[in-house]
Amino acid sequence: MKKQFLSFTLAAGMVFGASWTTTALAATHPAPAHHAASADKQVVNRIEVDKIYKNIEYLSKTPRVAGTESEYKAVQFIKKQFKSYGYKANIEEFNFLSYTDPNRVELSIDGFDAEIKPNHLTYSVNGNPSGEVVYAGLGTKEELEEASVTGKIALIQRGSFTFAEKVLNAAEKGAAGVILYNNADGELNGTLGGANDQFIPSITITKKDGEALLEKLNAGVNLTASLKIEGAHAGEKTSYNVVAMKKATKNVKAKKSDIIYITGHHDSVAGAPGANDDASGTSVTLELARVLKNLPTDTEIRFVTFGAEENGLLGSQHYVGNLSADEIKRTIANFNLDMVGSRDAGDLVILSNDGEMNLVTKLAQASSTRLNGTPTPYGQGGRSDHVSFAEAGIPAALFIHSPSEPWYHTPDDTIDKISKEKLQDVAEIVGTAVYDQAKIEKKNPFPPHGKKVKAPHLAEEKDFK
Repeated sequence: MKKQFLSFTLAAGMVFGASWTTTALAATHPAPAHHAASADKQVVNRIEVDKIYKNIEYLSKTPRVAGTESEYKAVQFIKKQFKSYGYKANIEEFNFLSYTDPNRVELSIDGFDAEIKPNHLTYSVNGNPSGEVVYAGLGTKEELEEASVTGKIALIQRGSFTFAEKVLNAAEKGAAGVILYNNADGELNGTLGGANDQFIPSITITKKDGEALLEKLNAGVNLTASLKIEGAHAGEKTSYNVVAMKKATKNVKAKKSDIIYITGHHDSVAGAPGANDDASGTSVTLELARVLKNLPTDTEIRFVTFGAEENGLLGSQHYVGNLSADEIKRTIANFNLDMVGSRDAGDLVILSNDGEMNLVTKLAQASSTRLNGTPTPYGQGGRSDHVSFAEAGIPAALFIHSPSEPWYHTPDDTIDKISKEKLQDVAEIVGTAVYDQAKIEKKNPFPPHGKKVKAPHLAEEKDFK
């Protein structure tokens, strides 16, 4: 899951603003469940939070970066768990272009006493060029020509056009390497946008350091720079989705059933064990597959864990892109679980891609009200796999806690930070919401797929970006 800014709304008319990292959301679940309906109890009584916790513990022993052996081992574990619950689980392979960050990025400059800490540009190539430092303005072709950069290291300021254009312009004029400096305070983290054989080794530095180098050059000081970038790699990799399917109960009258999805992503970012992001969502998905397996439903329920979410929702895009027109038409809901267990994150929220109510948010607000006496707030948010379903016209929403924990996307996203109470809460709300829609002989108060649902007395939603 990637950081973003969000807004939230309660059906009762209260408005809150939050970001993954900055603004807290008021508590919305003040009491434990004691008003659950009989059908809810069939789900709640089957949930075993220790099973969820143990699966998180196994998955978070090591980072599960898409396209690596550790991701493949996680995929095999997930398939094994599905099979132990009685499912025939399938593994879907898909290929994607990936960039591996360098393991070494260094810059040394003769004639400049202060230490400079460089950053890499994503998709920069490996290399160890050295040469005289020359200033080339914004890196236009004309400026580079005038600076005579052939065989030299071009010092270029950020601004006006893309990093890739600047680097390609420098390469065309014969530069050996590029030092890009920021035009605003703070570190410069950027990307060249994709692999290109014409790129030359390029690093970034702060505005302060760049201006200090420029001051030296303007004073007539000769500077010689050596760049070193090692370990970077761009190429094709293979990731995986894991799919398990619960067909509608056999004694239901013959007709093509609706489909509901419960999903999470099993990959993590490099260096992060990903206990919360997103072994938690994967493990709740597994537990709900176990809980719902033998409950009678007139709706098909599919459980999917996606790969390469952290690379840009690639697994879910691949999966949804390969659904037939009939499957998309029959799919009425996607409940997507991402970062649902951190003890130090905020409260549970439900986010649709457009911020509008849909069948998922309606069912989940109804179930959280039955269980806890208060509807879980909903709002707008993307950057997770529900987006792939929403873009196909399927009602979808993300379940997540906000603001996020301090160790989001860090090596400290470990099992000891996981809250069993939060896992239980999410499993109950999602499990009962799904079963409320999928159970046989249900009364469905909600409009069919394709019609918008509006909650009563909604306050105007505010943008906190």
